[in-house]
Amino acid sequence: MSFRFWQRIRLAPWVTLNLSKSSASLSFGPPGAKYTIGPSGHRITAGLPGSGLFYSVHAPHGQQGSRRSPPAPTARERLDLGFLRRLLMPAAERSFVDGLLALDDGGEAAALAALEQAGALPDAAWLAGILRLKLEDLTAARTHLQSALAGSGLLGSTLDKYGLSLAVTFPVAPDVIAHARPSEYGARLALVEIAQIEQRTDGAMAHLERLLTLARADAVVQASFAELVLDRQGQDRPSLERIVALTADVENETPVHTALLLYRGRALVQLGLDAAAQDVFTLALRRRADRPPALLRQIRYERAVLYERQGRRPQARQAFERLYAEAPDFADVRQRLGLA
Repeated sequence: MSFRFWQRIRLAPWVTLNLSKSSASLSFGPPGAKYTIGPSGHRITAGLPGSGLFYSVHAPHGQQGSRRSPPAPTARERLDLGFLRRLLMPAAERSFVDGLLALDDGGEAAALAALEQAGALPDAAWLAGILRLKLEDLTAARTHLQSALAGSGLLGSTLDKYGLSLAVTFPVAPDVIAHARPSEYGARLALVEIAQIEQRTDGAMAHLERLLTLARADAVVQASFAELVLDRQGQDRPSLERIVALTADVENETPVHTALLLYRGRALVQLGLDAAAQDVFTLALRRRADRPPALLRQIRYERAVLYERQGRRPQARQAFERLYAEAPDFADVRQRLGLA
C-alpha cells in the first residue's frame, strides 16, 4: 500500500510482534512505528475517526484521585494456563497459546509452527499469515489469510478470551500510520499488499472493492484504489468518475491525503476537466510540511503541464525551470526546457 511518490517499502521484512504487560502489538515498519495498547497507556488517533489512518499519539490512562489500579497481569501470566486447564482445552487453542508464548520468547520459527498447527482458529491463521508475509513466503501467507477471512466473524475472539490485544501497524508516509487488527479489514489489507507485491492488479482490486464497503472514508484504501485504477491501461470513464466521487470531500490533512489529491487531479485531467484539476493541484501544494519532496515535485510538474496545455507558457516555463534546478533529470523537464 505504499504509494509511488515515496520510496516503496516492502513491509514484510520489518514485521515484529511484542507481547508486553497486558497487551500485544504487531508492527510493520522500522523500529519505533508501533501501535500499542497496554496498562501504561495507549496510542490514539488524531485525524480520521473510524478509519485506518491516524497520527500516533501517546495517551496515558487517567487515574481517579490518588488511587492506583493494581498492576495488570502480564501477557505471559495471562497465557500461563496451568496443567489442568491445558489438559482440558482444545488442541488448536493450546497450539495458539504455545505460539504466542514462543513469540514472547523470541522463538519465531517455533511460534510459526505452533500457529500453523492451530490454523483452524481464525486468529492463528491471521497471525501465521502475517509471519509468513514477514518471511516473504507469499503463497503460504495468502493461504493463511484467506483461511482467516473464511472465519472473519470470529477474528479477534480467541485473543479476547485471554485479554490480549493485537494490532498490525505500518507507516505509509512520514508521520502517518495505518493500522489493522485481526478482522476482515486487517486480513484484506495484508492481502492487498501481497497482490501488489505479486503485481496481481485484479486480485488487489477485488480486496479493495470490499474494503471500500467496509471503510469507504479510509484515505489509505481510497488512495490504493485510485492508484490501481489510474495505473491500468485504458481507464474507463465510470472508474475515473468514481475516483472523483470518492475524493469529493478530501482535505489536505496528511501526506496520504496529498497523494489522494494528486490522484483526484489526474482523474479530472483524464475526464477533460483541466481547470478543476488545476484547482486540486493548487490545493495539494498549499501544505508542504512533512510532505515527501518527490510527491510535491510530481504535483508541481503535473500542474505545469496543465499550464502549458492552457497556453500559460510563462507560468509553465517558470515551474519547469524550478523543477530542473531541484532535479535536472525529473520526468521530461529537460526536454520541455529545450535542454535535451
